[in-house]
Formats: sequence, structure tokens, C-alpha cells
Amino acid sequence: MSGGVDSSVAAWLLKKRGYDVTGVFLRCFNLDGCAEKDSEDARRTAAYLNIPFYVFDLEKEYKDKVVEYMVGGYRRGLTPNPDVMCNKEIKFGLFLEKALVLGADYVATGHYVRFGRDGNFLAGKDLNKDQSYFLWTLTRKQLKHCLFPIGDYLKSEVRAMARRAGLPTAAKKDSQGICFLGNISMMDFLKSRLPIKSGKVIDVSGKTIGEHEGICFYTVGQRHIGIKNYKSEAKGNQEMKPLYVAAKNLKNNVLMVAEGGDNPALYQKEIKLAETNFIDPTFLSSVRTAGGKMILARVRYRQPLAEAILRKRRDGEVRLIFEKPQKFVARGQSAVFYEPIGRNLAMRGGGVII
Repeated sequence: MSGGVDSSVAAWLLKKRGYDVTGVFLRCFNLDGCAEKDSEDARRTAAYLNIPFYVFDLEKEYKDKVVEYMVGGYRRGLTPNPDVMCNKEIKFGLFLEKALVLGADYVATGHYVRFGRDGNFLAGKDLNKDQSYFLWTLTRKQLKHCLFPIGDYLKSEVRAMARRAGLPTAAKKDSQGICFLGNISMMDFLKSRLPIKSGKVIDVSGKTIGEHEGICFYTVGQRHIGIKNYKSEAKGNQEMKPLYVAAKNLKNNVLMVAEGGDNPALYQKEIKLAETNFIDPTFLSSVRTAGGKMILARVRYRQPLAEAILRKRRDGEVRLIFEKPQKFVARGQSAVFYEPIGRNLAMRGGGVII
């Protein structure tokens, strides 16, 4: 129980369905103190539901497995995804392990995802809130112990249930951004952990147009760049198009930017993946065929699904070849695979873009 409306309704639904429910708040690393209020909100909700409530202190583990993973990724010029790592290592790693040792049959969360009757792992009914993108690392062994009670509902329906049930969190706003940062910006946090090392900013032609503060502070697709000593080529009434980060050269400490959101330098046709996970073994066998397998994929959360061929070679290399080039592909982010199953969308796995 995170102290938010989604996990509160998940607990309420499970109790209503006859489960013996225990609420658990995971105390993890947090910079702005909001975790204390979240913990109290979770405690109040558990008391209202008349269920036991505990706090698991996982601050050290979260720092080691999520925060340091993220900082280390940025240090290497990548754009890591801490939400994916939190689910892998903390919620469905340590938390699941502790729960099973304590005698639980299942762990349940407020994620907007579903299990189909045929055993497929499906996107949530509310596709605007679907969180399957962050759960691609899960395995069948883990999933058999997982429940996702709100996956069959729209967010508006979850809010309505919370109000009808009188839950203390019914009107609480959704959290935004990376949970452990709170109101602290990613840039400010990274600057407190990584050295500032200025370098050249070049355009797609290779011309130097200014300076950056440190290549590790930027990500592909970023628009608000803040280039020092920026030299614009716009003249007279010529409108200056916005600049976007197109590529990062960590070795030479050079940041390349492209002018305009439709610039070809911002698109990629083919990407290579590492650390892949395939939830369904039968799906993996079709990926190994000579021609690969046609799937739907997304390389950023909320990015529209794109048709692509997923191919795994005999040497283990996995590649995604898109039908149409995809925008803002960042090394370190996740590429997640989907297949339509009737009216539903099955999540098949994913990998890290390299």
C-alpha cells in the first residue's frame, strides 16, 4: 500500500472478494519527506479497512538496487529506467520474497495490468493508465503469486469506488515523476551526485553551436537543453525551431542536437537490445525463426505502439526492426513487446536498448 488511491482500492476490492488481506508500506529512499505522509495515508486506509498493517524498511536495498543503478546509468551516458528496476528488484523481488516467507499466497499492487483467463499478461483496461511497460522483467514464477485487482477498471471507476467506499485516499492526487525525488528535479539530483564537465554542443552538420554542462545530465529527445553561449543561425524574421538532443558521445563529451521535432536525426529504424526477458517461452521460439516475429513495441512509456520485427539470432543478439523509424530512442531505456489478443493487448516481454 503506497498511500495512494490505486493501492487503497486494490486492498478494498480484495477484502470485498474474501481474501485475508494485510497492508504493507515499503519504506524506500525518499528525498523530500513525502514518504512519511504516504505511510500515514496507507496506515489510515488499513485501519479504515480493519486489516493488519506493517512497514517494511527497504531503504538501503532501494538505494543500492534502484538509486545507484540510475546514477550509474547516467554516469555511463545512458537513460536508465528506475521504475522498471524498482518493480524488478523491490516490489516483485524483495517484497514478494518477504511476503512468501511470511506465509502469504499472493502479493497485490495497484498496477493497471491484468491476467487473462488464458494466462496472458495483459495491458490494463484503462490504456491511458496501463503500466505493463514497467513490468516487462517479471517471470511466470513471480506472476503466479501476483494479483492486480484494479487492472479491469478505468481510473475514473477506481476513483468512484474509493469515494463510495469512503476510503481516506479517495481524493488524493496521483503522484508524478520519479517517486523518490518528489519535488526535486532530476537535473538537480544528478548534479548533486555527478561531476559537472562542460563540453561542446554540435548540430547535425557537426558545427559547434554552444556548450553543455555535462553530457550525463541530458537524454535523447530532451527539449529544454539550456545551452551556454548558444549561437543561433536564425536571421531576421526566420523562426528558430526548438532544439532536441539527438545523440550523446560520452567518449568525446559531445552533445549533438537537432533543430525541429521532425528532424531525421531524431529517428531510428533499428535497435539492439540486451537483458531481454520473454514471459511466454512459446513466444520466444517464434522470435528465433529466420524471419523473426512481427509484434507491436514501444520504446518509451506512453509512446504509441509501433509495428516491428523482433528477431533473435543464434548468437543471442536481439534486434527490433521497425516498419517506420521511431523517435527519441534512448540507450538504457526499455523496449517492450506486445501482441493483440482479440480486443486485448498481451505484454510479451522486453529488453534494454543498447
